[in-house]
Amino acid sequence: MQCQPQALRPTAAHQYTRPSTVERLRAEVCSNGELSFLMEAHDGLSARIAERSGFKGLWASGLSIASSLGFRDANEASWSQLVESVERIVDTTEVPVLVDGDGGFGNFNNARLLARKLCQAGAAGVALEDSCFPKMNSLIGERHPLADIDEFSGRLRAVKDRVAEHLLLVARIEALIAGHGLNDAVLRAHAYADAGADAILIHSRERTADEILSFVTEWGNRLPVVIVPTTYYQTPVSAYRDARISTVVWANHSMRAAAAAMRRVCDSIAAEESVASIEPHIAPLSEIFELLRYDELALAEQQYLHPR
Repeated sequence: MQCQPQALRPTAAHQYTRPSTVERLRAEVCSNGELSFLMEAHDGLSARIAERSGFKGLWASGLSIASSLGFRDANEASWSQLVESVERIVDTTEVPVLVDGDGGFGNFNNARLLARKLCQAGAAGVALEDSCFPKMNSLIGERHPLADIDEFSGRLRAVKDRVAEHLLLVARIEALIAGHGLNDAVLRAHAYADAGADAILIHSRERTADEILSFVTEWGNRLPVVIVPTTYYQTPVSAYRDARISTVVWANHSMRAAAAAMRRVCDSIAAEESVASIEPHIAPLSEIFELLRYDELALAEQQYLHPR
């Protein structure tokens, strides 16, 4: 199973993108029989930590980026703020970044503008979901109106025509989230594949992976399948390997871990009016200096600021 090759179309995007990262992301998402994992990142520090932990690709999470900016995951953060955050993630790491692009922030024109700007920022791919603008986080509430299949297919074609092979395009299907059922999800998947998607992300908020696995069976691996097991986290990874799913996205865990840790530390400092008890439980400054390559700055100073 491989991503379908797309004919190269005339585009100005090639001058901004880094083909090596695009091809590395394509290899991760479109691997033959080898399950891949993408780790969430929402800023430069979380990206660097994920890279150091060994992840070969990152997911620039819409929820996590919005949360880090103090916004709700309801298109409150603008597309330009998303792009700025992605640029920091890309600049801090060497691994490819797949961006959660929501629904493209509007119609086909907004979606292709977003794709072009993500190319300029160095992203390797974008996932667009078939939701209506403004979207609401998939795990909140019951109202999740979906875009018309033909209209969303037009968004995908517009992105593909604008960036061609320079940005991996993942079509995210929200039919199961919206309660439309398996048949609609499969129908949408085929339409989006015809529109040029390189892979399909099928989303669910059930506590088990049953409907995800049913979709994979019906889909028959026409294109690689990406999943986000935030709610069905107890399903063993072996089930995904057995189903020949291509990629698992750990979509928000660094942000949630950071929020929990910051809450505990702030509560402790506020109660004790001291940092003595928490010092052994937080990262030493030396680790922060190492993560952000202060050693490189010192060497650069010797070379450029005080040359011998």
